[in-house]
Amino acid sequence: MNTSVSFKNLEPSDALKDYVTKKLEKIEKRLDAPAEAEVVFTVEKIRHITEVRLSSDKLHIHAKEESEDMYSSIDLVLEKVKRQIKRTKEKMHEKRPVSKDGIKGEGVLPDEPVSDIG
Repeated sequence: MNTSVSFKNLEPSDALKDYVTKKLEKIEKRLDAPAEAEVVFTVEKIRHITEVRLSSDKLHIHAKEESEDMYSSIDLVLEKVKRQIKRTKEKMHEKRPVSKDGIKGEGVLPDEPVSDIG
């Protein structure tokens, strides 16, 4: 997975980069196609915010979480991403087109012509 990590109001940390990269690699196993992830870490006073944008073929996910600890906000946002992937895959599975054989025989006109009444 191609991952870009950026920091706002926070010193860049290799530990955070490695942590989020390992977690995203586990999530990539759930995807059908290669994906790109953009992760933004932000600190505002005591709030630690993690924002993730994940893009694959037909899948585009955006999630944002905040907490008092950066590692817990990473865990929360990645759980949110997992739920969104699962929900999106279920929707795509439900909307799968029906084969043409499945609709044969429905709506077929009768062999005998219907005469007009009147």
